[in-house]
Amino acid sequence: MTEDATPPASAPLPPDPERYDEYRNVAARKRGLPQPYIRGGDDPELDTELRKERPWVRLLIAMVAVIVALGFVLGIVSAIITGQ
Repeated sequence: MTEDATPPASAPLPPDPERYDEYRNVAARKRGLPQPYIRGGDDPELDTELRKERPWVRLLIAMVAVIVALGFVLGIVSAIITGQ
């Protein structure tokens, strides 16, 4: 992430009547910001990003499954060793 896609703070954004009542814009006005804009929001290339993140999600699920299974295995081994 070397480029900042947000406009500089000194350049006012043009009003967008279709997005006036969206949550981010209402929240920005409640906070007294000079323009209805909160950094972040909708990702214009959501499909691309989800495709990039899919292997990481699979890895995370696998790690959670291994940790849970290891807890059961260690519990069973500990019960066998202690004779309970």
